[in-house]
Amino acid sequence: MSPWLQAYLTPSSKAVQFAIKATLAMLLALYVALWCDLERPYWALISAAFLQIRPMSGMVVEKGLSQITGTLVGCGAGIAIMSLLGQAPVPALIVLTLWIMLCTYGSSLLRNNAAYGCIMGAVTAMLIVVIGASRPDAIFAIAVARLSELALGAVCATLVSSLLWPIRVGDHLGRQADEVVNQAFVHAAQRLTDSQDLGALQTTLTGSLGPLTLLEGDSQAARYEGPEGPGRIRASHVLTRHTLRMLATLHALQQLLHHEGKRLSPTIHDLAADLADGFRGSAEGSGVAAAHRRLHALRHRVLACPDEAFSPIEQRCLLGMREALGHALVMLDARDAITRPHGKRLRGVALDWHRDHLVAGLNALRAGMVFSVLATFWLTTGWSNGQVAMLLGTLLSAFFASHDNPVAVSMVSAKGMLMAIPSAFLFGHVLLAQASGFPLLAMLVLTPLFLGLLGSADPRLLGYCLAFIIGNILLTMPGNGMDLSFEAFINRAIAVMIGLATVVMGFRLLPGLGANLRKRRLIAAIVGDLRRLAGSSVHEAEARFIGAMADRMLHLAKHDDVLPEDQRHLFSLGLTGLDTGYACLQIRRRLDGLTGGDLKQAKRRFILALADAYADSARGQTPRGVREAGAALTEAAGHHPTLSERHQALLAGLIERLDLALQRQAQRAHASYMSRQGDQGAARDVARDGATKPPADTAR
Repeated sequence: MSPWLQAYLTPSSKAVQFAIKATLAMLLALYVALWCDLERPYWALISAAFLQIRPMSGMVVEKGLSQITGTLVGCGAGIAIMSLLGQAPVPALIVLTLWIMLCTYGSSLLRNNAAYGCIMGAVTAMLIVVIGASRPDAIFAIAVARLSELALGAVCATLVSSLLWPIRVGDHLGRQADEVVNQAFVHAAQRLTDSQDLGALQTTLTGSLGPLTLLEGDSQAARYEGPEGPGRIRASHVLTRHTLRMLATLHALQQLLHHEGKRLSPTIHDLAADLADGFRGSAEGSGVAAAHRRLHALRHRVLACPDEAFSPIEQRCLLGMREALGHALVMLDARDAITRPHGKRLRGVALDWHRDHLVAGLNALRAGMVFSVLATFWLTTGWSNGQVAMLLGTLLSAFFASHDNPVAVSMVSAKGMLMAIPSAFLFGHVLLAQASGFPLLAMLVLTPLFLGLLGSADPRLLGYCLAFIIGNILLTMPGNGMDLSFEAFINRAIAVMIGLATVVMGFRLLPGLGANLRKRRLIAAIVGDLRRLAGSSVHEAEARFIGAMADRMLHLAKHDDVLPEDQRHLFSLGLTGLDTGYACLQIRRRLDGLTGGDLKQAKRRFILALADAYADSARGQTPRGVREAGAALTEAAGHHPTLSERHQALLAGLIERLDLALQRQAQRAHASYMSRQGDQGAARDVARDGATKPPADTAR
């Protein structure tokens, strides 16, 4: 069934509840705004609508606080601009453009509701400067009015979200944690059975990393849901860290099982098969307690295996199995602590995120270009409804910049806005002109908004429906002194289309960085983080590296999805980087407490050599320097009396494994490059043959 038919003919109970809650929040905001005779009540509607998109109570509170904070900062910026340049409109608009660019830059580097606060800072300052251009003596009153309207919408949304069918962030985080753990365990079973189906491996990996990044960002809102919130946040950090550690360990373990399988005894293969069955059974929803018992028994079995009876490569496999099971058990504890944090004492520090300053700068440049075009049009024409176009341009150019495909998202929103034009004309002008009193006003204004909210409960329709809602509000502009003339409606509709066209044009002209450049920057960021692992403290380096790698691996997997099957190597490249970084952290945890200048220098040189070798392998070149730096590290470690022969052997085996893994990654990248060159050469040959081959009639 079409998602449109499914949304409106057979809506789920949750979709109906969401639409009712959001509609009631907007109804309350509209009533209070009209009762208080606010200048622009429709801003309270827009505020309530945006806050209800993710209706979990903690998220509504967090987003409301971010919105109010951004509005306060935007009010300060707008007042400062008009105080200094109130009599010089062109310089004021130039400074405002720079402020919008700065806010867009900040929103591109921040996450979730903090990014939304930056966008509100840009929009609020724009409204104060543009509206205040014709009323320079009322700048402070304009700022207070905007703050009042937006704060009213936030308060109404928070009240309704908390009192009517409340949805807690803790329940949402529990569902995300279940998805993370189940997909990670399925991925573990695939790795341990030595699956060569890269498509299935990538599906389960992204199926775990996607909810993991969402969980890490959403967990911050749990602090607004009582004293158990900080415990949920710490548990989310622990789950993120140990999930990525387990993925790195499994990647290394599969390489040993696959490439060194003939050198391994049947006992090791049997253990791997049993572990795969245990992970697969633990992912089938049997509950945390049953999964914990199953994996704990397997870990005892692996720990009971005597190391002396196995070769060094088999000892490395046993160590990898123990580590994978240890991380899995901690993941189960973290999942349990997210759903039932009472009495849990998990410790976890906040993680860093991947930030690309070049992408943020490009987004800021695009937002500045869009606003400059609309501001020039407004100044040239003196058209009062140009403010609506400038509002849409400022809001949408910053709002869409963080999406993976902003061009497609902007086109989706443009379609939703265009659908709002006939709806607003019918409900907000033709029918509303015949009505009187607040009940009829509310019924006619909120009917299309309810329909839009009902559809926006489906993520596939969210882009269309949210634009439809905002379009209806802007085209109707409900208030005490509404202008219901046809001329006013047409002017607003034209302003909406001009604003949308400018935004779409901006994303067409500056769509963002190309896929190859983004890939190179992701790899360069991984190399930079690997080099930094040699310097900063272990906990700080791990928080930065582990947190950012989840983002980067998702981006690399998305790039891999668009490549032909024989050219896909970015998926394994991300895992190799994660494995390399995790190995560096392991070495530092084991050797940092040991004294000796030679050992410290050898350790630092080895980590830097690994970073350079990873960069070589990403380019398809043979990695160099790892064996030499590893030999120096092994020699320096051998002179240290506190390291046993077993630890020295494990260190030597780890160095050899990392060198072989980087060499195989270089071969994979080189094969992908040669395949790509072959496809391009074939395409050129076809084009040349097509250009030189005579038409069929001429040949005859």
